[in-house]
Amino acid sequence: MAASFKTNPIPLDELLKNCESGKIQLPDFQRSWVWHEDQIRSLIASISQAFPVGALMALETGGGVAEAFARRPIQGAAKGAESEHPAQLLLDGQQRMTSLYQTCWRKQPVETVTARKKRVSRWFYIDIAKALDPQTDREEAIVTIPKDKLVKENFDKDIKLDLSTREAEFEHMMFPATQVFDWDEWQDGLYEYWTARGQLESKLPVFRAFKDAVLQNFAKYNVPVISLSNDSSREAVCLVFEKVNTGGKPLDAFELLTAIYAAQGHTLRDDWLGARGEEGLEERLTKFGSGPKQSGVLEKLASTDFLQACALLHTKAERERAIAGEIVSDKLPAVRATRQSLLDLPLAAYLADRDRVASGFEAAVRLLRELYIYKAADLPYQAQIVALAAIMTDLGEKRENAEIKAKLTRWYWCGVFGELYGSASESRIAKDIVEVPAWLRGGPVPSTILDGVMRTDRLHSMRSRQSAAYKGVHALLMKAGARDFRSSERFEQTVFFDGAVDIHHIFPQAWCGKQGVEPRVYDSIINKTPLSDKTNRALGGRAPSIYLAGLEQGAGQQAKLTPEAVDDLLRSHHIDAAALRSDNFSAFMQAREQALLQLISAATGHTLYSTEVPEEGEDETDESGWAGEVAQEELESA
Repeated sequence: MAASFKTNPIPLDELLKNCESGKIQLPDFQRSWVWHEDQIRSLIASISQAFPVGALMALETGGGVAEAFARRPIQGAAKGAESEHPAQLLLDGQQRMTSLYQTCWRKQPVETVTARKKRVSRWFYIDIAKALDPQTDREEAIVTIPKDKLVKENFDKDIKLDLSTREAEFEHMMFPATQVFDWDEWQDGLYEYWTARGQLESKLPVFRAFKDAVLQNFAKYNVPVISLSNDSSREAVCLVFEKVNTGGKPLDAFELLTAIYAAQGHTLRDDWLGARGEEGLEERLTKFGSGPKQSGVLEKLASTDFLQACALLHTKAERERAIAGEIVSDKLPAVRATRQSLLDLPLAAYLADRDRVASGFEAAVRLLRELYIYKAADLPYQAQIVALAAIMTDLGEKRENAEIKAKLTRWYWCGVFGELYGSASESRIAKDIVEVPAWLRGGPVPSTILDGVMRTDRLHSMRSRQSAAYKGVHALLMKAGARDFRSSERFEQTVFFDGAVDIHHIFPQAWCGKQGVEPRVYDSIINKTPLSDKTNRALGGRAPSIYLAGLEQGAGQQAKLTPEAVDDLLRSHHIDAAALRSDNFSAFMQAREQALLQLISAATGHTLYSTEVPEEGEDETDESGWAGEVAQEELESA
């Protein structure tokens, strides 16, 4: 169900009172309060001038989706607030309300941090004279004071400002922020203090002006509160929070599911991050296949990626149960990889699958290593590894079968070179978890293979490492046996990381520029190949004929190579040695284009043919997918 809402202005003091009592609480997916003292000063300054500080968003309780979430009181709320059943859960505005509650309502110093992240304990004051000075920025009038209310200097030897007594506050005309909603007692003390010193007539007008210009703004301040009804769906709550959240990192489904599971007594964060010194799933997976100086394929794996794989398996199992008649339903449940499918993932299903899914991701990494994909930056699609991990989980021990791995490899390259995961990846993944395991068990060819035909002129427009197919060519060359020009070593994992291997120009940029070759041509993947960092530096910007001669002569402390050995190294990169030795850029490009097309054809199982070079300006980073037709006999033999 979509979200329905209403907007009401609520007095600030009423909101703070409800925060203290526990009538307003936080859903447990909300992160901890993190504002530093300068942010708090700015917020108080804005309220003191009656400036708007943005609307709050809350979810009404009393049934519905709100009851699915674990909750907690505002940080620092009164003892017993946690036992109060809240009327509202604050979705957006936690940082602002917690800051105002701790500085202006609670009668204790605020535990916060400086802008440099140093933990401090502070009282907040308003300098009355500065607050009334129109030439002074209001933030300068908001003063932070240490916990002992002594501002010291000269390495804490001298006291610059002492506000440790109420009389000292009167003397310096420093108004405590904790009194902005209840100033009568402080005002009475001020009158007595200055009456005893015969200066009330000069001080009273100042305080009255301060009360009218500043304190009344707190007393009369209303905050717009957008209240979502309790019949809103979980997905609606997640989406609304993400759209309106003003506190930095957007919420994702992991935080919502954490709160949902917490209400059922399970701590999802402990599974992912670990607890009590134990290793969590994140650490287990992201370090898998990585060494001390390495980053692994799963380095960027998100908690939602993991949950997405779990949801795929759960929804597939539910569909299979419905087909078998174990679930009575008017229509078959859909296999899904959407945010809503994550939010609907039952705790029992997650607990049953989490270890299997972790092993599925590890199996996916092992296959990717065999394809010479070693790190996250070289992973063509983050989304496709979710599909691969889910498929590996579904297959179980059968995933180690050589024939199955060969088929999986073909499916993977079709997804990469068909550029099928750049958009609508959720529907593609949902298809894959159904179609690929069925195909591996003798069923029809999956749509990812049928759709995974690369447009043949695409090689010319692959210039950016953001392109999935560009990364795919890089890995395919290493998998096909490419060896480093200097060391003659294959790019196995240790060599890859120790040699800082990346994809580099074959005809150097500097040489191409001097010959008038346009960047759109020489920056193509056709003119690039994997090389170690040292080798790339050794080639420099020289013509190929010159740097090849240097390789033969043993330049840079390397062993000398025979011309035949150098030609063999070039062939391992699918490079025409004669064209390179003669610095014939055009002949080189034509020959290598054909060689790369054959390499991709062998990987995808599709026949590819060269076409004309695209016109200048064609997008080189489009990953939305390329349409291609496959002959009927090819489909039948797939």
